[in-house]
Amino acid sequence: MFFILSVLVAVGSFIAWWSARKGASSSQLSRGSSAIFGVAAVIFSLLAFGQMITVVPAGNVGVVDFFGSVSQTTLKAGINLINPLARVVKFSVKTEELKETMDVPSKEGLTIQLEISALYHLNPEKAAEVYKSVGENYVEILLMPQIRSVSRGVTAGYDARALYTSEREILAQTIMSDLEKLVEPRGITIEATPLRRIGLPAGLTASIEEKLRAEQESQRMQFVLTKEKQEAERKRIEAQGISDFQNIVTRGISEPLLRWKGIEATEKIAASQNAKVIIIGAGKDGLPLILDTK
Repeated sequence: MFFILSVLVAVGSFIAWWSARKGASSSQLSRGSSAIFGVAAVIFSLLAFGQMITVVPAGNVGVVDFFGSVSQTTLKAGINLINPLARVVKFSVKTEELKETMDVPSKEGLTIQLEISALYHLNPEKAAEVYKSVGENYVEILLMPQIRSVSRGVTAGYDARALYTSEREILAQTIMSDLEKLVEPRGITIEATPLRRIGLPAGLTASIEEKLRAEQESQRMQFVLTKEKQEAERKRIEAQGISDFQNIVTRGISEPLLRWKGIEATEKIAASQNAKVIIIGAGKDGLPLILDTK
């Protein structure tokens, strides 16, 4: 309506300027009125032209609503020419975060406090459809109830202990998958659903922590026993190796070999330059005794 008003005022001002200009030669007052009407005509013409231009900020799209008729083609970021009588509704397509804190049930029927975030963005190709079917406050109408419903439904299939341990990542992935199936066809793209905090009853938390400590201690003892068994096996193999070596060496030693080695040793000692006394035939098995005189 402002566009129509601006056009009417601009046309009226132009007509008045033209009339005042014709009469400008008759009086000084007519010349002053001509200038005023001329300026008014220019100003309201610019205002009317400005209604034909809209600027869509970066990270947004514009939906054109012409008296209830919504265009399927959305306006991109930047300067756009539009029907001056149409209304442009701007939607953000940037990544947004929705934080929710709620009480959810576990598989055992316990009540757990869950803090979850949903990272999402509006699909720019479906912005017009979202505007027609849901409206501008699509987050409150569509996304928030669905994330609450999905979170409660998913946690009801998990034990409280599972929510407290590493399975919480599986829980987050399940919530994201189920939420995508519900809202993505409606034009909302879910990027992630990280769990910020899971609050269990104090007594249950202490019980779970005690059980986890017992399991960790059991695993530690199992590791110690396995290590000791491996060490015992290593020692057994080592002892068996030594025994095998001794058996092999013992079987290879004979009396003739020992006498021959004794003769060789006697020859080497006798050939040395050291002073010595040799007693022939006095040793065991008739081998000589060699006494060092030093």
